[in-house]
Amino acid sequence: MKRGANHLARKGILDIKPYIPGKPTGEVKRELGLHDVIKLASNENPLGPSPLAVKAIREAADHIHFYPDAESYELASALSKSLEVAPDKLIFGNGGEEIVTLIGKAFINEGEHCIIPHPAFDAYETVVRIMGGIVCFSPLREYRIDLDDMARRIDEGTKLVFICNPMNPTGTIVSRDEVDAFLQQAPSEVLVVLDEAYCDFVSDPGYPDGIDYVRQGRNVIVLRTFSKVYGLGGIRIGYGVSRPEVIRLLRQVKEPFNVNALAQIAALAALRDREHLERTTRLIHREKAFLYGELSAMGLKFIPTEANFIFIDLGLDSGVVFQRMLERGIIVRPGDIWGLPQFIRLTIGTREQNQRVIGALSNILKAES
Repeated sequence: MKRGANHLARKGILDIKPYIPGKPTGEVKRELGLHDVIKLASNENPLGPSPLAVKAIREAADHIHFYPDAESYELASALSKSLEVAPDKLIFGNGGEEIVTLIGKAFINEGEHCIIPHPAFDAYETVVRIMGGIVCFSPLREYRIDLDDMARRIDEGTKLVFICNPMNPTGTIVSRDEVDAFLQQAPSEVLVVLDEAYCDFVSDPGYPDGIDYVRQGRNVIVLRTFSKVYGLGGIRIGYGVSRPEVIRLLRQVKEPFNVNALAQIAALAALRDREHLERTTRLIHREKAFLYGELSAMGLKFIPTEANFIFIDLGLDSGVVFQRMLERGIIVRPGDIWGLPQFIRLTIGTREQNQRVIGALSNILKAES
């Protein structure tokens, strides 16, 4: 009898839950026959990419027959100056997710423990399971990462700890004092991954800059991305910052040409476009205040956020609201994928988009009540 393919699979991967991305606008248009669809599900920049990045891509289009620079030299040089770290402390990837994958390949041995907040970005759990590591979940406390709980879970078998700050999907942060105290408790051989994909949106003065810990020589890897505030999600480029010896090990397992040429060129241009970055952060802070007021007026609870999204408690099945919003041409993220089915995660958009969301949400909730 012919056997199924499951017996061929690497141990652990059958336990992986497939990642569910936010629905693309094209898919919703095709499925529902709509023409006007807005996507506020994947925390993309509502202003789009940097105009300088778009210009750079156009100018480089005639040269894409050449392979990209395997070391992203020009981008590394510019980012090194911007962050005030040496270039040998940087590594680039095909989005932040690839850096997470490289971390797994370089450091996780079968049976080693990796502590992950729950719920959190699926990529952490996925790479641990692929590499045969043991996932140790640390539950959130009041929708925040509980670093005291994480510290208690560290044992002799612990190799990695993932800390998403700001936290996805809740938008909460852990403070500099909390991270300092955690790092004091964590054994020096435990590698701490600080995922700071949303750091550019933070306004809380108590938020820590993870790269300070790299400068101190701590055993940390800081993850950042050009997908969010820089608006380059579609061409996939992120980076990691760590001690040179850690970066060397990550480079050992990366593909030779993992970051495409247009991504490098666009990221370099976007890095120079301070005006676009500042316009984006101003818009997010202004529209966050607008949404806070509208949601409060509707009697809805939400988690105060330091990111470019808001986690909203609807008090009912978010799957129903998700579908009703889709029918109105609005894509949001239902909370059931994180085990919080009463929540939706809403990317903060432009004023016009946010007003459309509030109007639709108000009508839907009235109809469902």
